[in-house]
Amino acid sequence: MGPQPGVFVGKGDVPITLALNFANRHGLIAGATGTGKTVTLQVLAEGFSRNGVPVFMADVKGDLAGISKPGEKKPKLLERAKKLGMDNYGPEGFPVVFWDIFGEKGHPIRATISDMGPLLLARILDLNEIQEGVLNVAFKMADDNGLLLLDLKDLHSMLNFVSENAKDLMQKYGNVSKTSVAAILRGILVLEQQGGEKLFGEPSLDLKDLMRTDAKGHGQVNVLAADKLMEQPRLYATFMLWLLSELFEELPEVGDLEKPLLVFFFDEAHLLFNEAPKALLERIEKVVRLVRSKGVGIYFISQNPLDIPDTILGQLGNRVQHALRAFTPKDEKAVRTAAQTFRQNPKLDTARVITELEVGEGLVSTLEASGAPSVVQRALIAPPTSRIGSISADERTMVINSSPLYGKYEDLIDRESAYEQLKARSDRFSQSSAPEAESRTERQAPSEQGWGLPDIFTGTGKKDSVLEAMAKSAARSIGSSIGRQVVRGILGSILKGR
Repeated sequence: MGPQPGVFVGKGDVPITLALNFANRHGLIAGATGTGKTVTLQVLAEGFSRNGVPVFMADVKGDLAGISKPGEKKPKLLERAKKLGMDNYGPEGFPVVFWDIFGEKGHPIRATISDMGPLLLARILDLNEIQEGVLNVAFKMADDNGLLLLDLKDLHSMLNFVSENAKDLMQKYGNVSKTSVAAILRGILVLEQQGGEKLFGEPSLDLKDLMRTDAKGHGQVNVLAADKLMEQPRLYATFMLWLLSELFEELPEVGDLEKPLLVFFFDEAHLLFNEAPKALLERIEKVVRLVRSKGVGIYFISQNPLDIPDTILGQLGNRVQHALRAFTPKDEKAVRTAAQTFRQNPKLDTARVITELEVGEGLVSTLEASGAPSVVQRALIAPPTSRIGSISADERTMVINSSPLYGKYEDLIDRESAYEQLKARSDRFSQSSAPEAESRTERQAPSEQGWGLPDIFTGTGKKDSVLEAMAKSAARSIGSSIGRQVVRGILGSILKGR
């Protein structure tokens, strides 16, 4: 009996197929280092792409890039394919788009500061509760006054302004400690020194560019170069969570489809939950629970199922468990936990088998036609048809240059935003020395001065007000991806992260 329609995973007593209509019910790939998790991820990504489902995954070790090239007919792979009944097995590459926050191994991938929001930024910067409150004040101040926060220099300028005008802002926004502002600015400096500033700016990512198919109907495989990004694990985890949140916020409700709109693989998933504050964990749980109705499936890859909170683990319907070793009491608990998450097979001692699995073997359970998990099987995982391992720098460059997205994200756009607007205000005040103007300003009540921003919102003749400038900018941006992102940043994205 050969593979059935869907994503062929492997074969135990019978062939095991992941049904496409249940692929948005999420999944888990777990196992110790070196037991075959990466190859299983590659096999699933190939299967989804072959069925017209786009995929997004992070390449944390640099060995998933090979999915862009046909594999080799190695004897071991051919032997396994024959054993599994894969009669049409042969080398096949897939349509890959490489992405890289640092812009070195793929198209630059960016978000605006407003898109990211204060909650996720606070996690990147490792802020405490008081410092996060000050960051929220800066966002709220910018939001109320139409100041666009696009990159780190915008945020830097906004924080400086809030600090300098803390006394005038207290009545409306509450107390702002200059010590807290200084701590946030130090965090931004560290992030800049690590290269993290390249994440923020425009053009920001258009989600539609992740959800494409090629001329053959194969789903686009989006591979994020994450080997360098993993040197900053908090940035990696927060970026991946931001991307999930964007999908959740922006995609319409579609319910259960014949196949997902996108499958999202989250490698090194433990980094998402490590030291995450309660508010963030609640947001993650909400996204995982509800994003499947947007047609998105999330597959977590981790060494240990204990890395995943129980509230999320219970939502992962499709599972592949590779070998775990039980050397310590904690290891034994992980084995028991992994075994208990499966629908038991009377023919298997699941806990014992987990410790005996060989490389390329796994305990597999997928959702049946009724939506219930299948009985767990000990299975041989199918061999990938694409190359196993990395590709050369020249091969990567060729894929990037031939990408349909080449040129769209390569050049940074630095539009007028909070940094330029606040700098212009400062320059105008420094140039103004007319006694009449000074006395008029002194006579104004704080509310008439715009909390230290006289004239910048009302306009005084020679220069456009911020609102006028924004209106002109918006008019130029209508119909463009950038325009949509900026409007979203002004009207809602800042608040959604809280």
